[in-house]
Amino acid sequence: MSYPVWPSDLPRPERSSYQLQPQDARRKRGFENGPPGYRRRFSAVAKMVSLSVILNSSQRETFDTFYEVSCAEGAGLFWMPDPTRDGWPVLGATGAPLLGAGGVPLVASARWLCAWGDAPPIETIQGIEFRKQFSVVVMP
Repeated sequence: MSYPVWPSDLPRPERSSYQLQPQDARRKRGFENGPPGYRRRFSAVAKMVSLSVILNSSQRETFDTFYEVSCAEGAGLFWMPDPTRDGWPVLGATGAPLLGAGGVPLVASARWLCAWGDAPPIETIQGIEFRKQFSVVVMP
């Protein structure tokens, strides 16, 4: 099965809005006295991520079409570039960027398989642009 891919003409999410929280994979054991005890509930742990993007009117239309049509109003899974890794330079042991043929810096490629979060995206107006705030669940 193929999943829709995050539109390439949409900007990267804002760094200031990025929040990641892993799903709690523990099950608490009930004790009447003493400290709480935990055990693993499951091994495949998803990550909940909050994001926002600033869009012009054309990008807003692209985002809305992707959410409403391609992802069936948020019911479908989709591929999204990992905003913390995709497109970043690959660094060597010294911290210097690794270079490919012709001296071109190598960049990382990483993507997430995502589901939309519990709430639909929230839109606010910022001057002549639009801010879309949304959450995704990154599949394990």
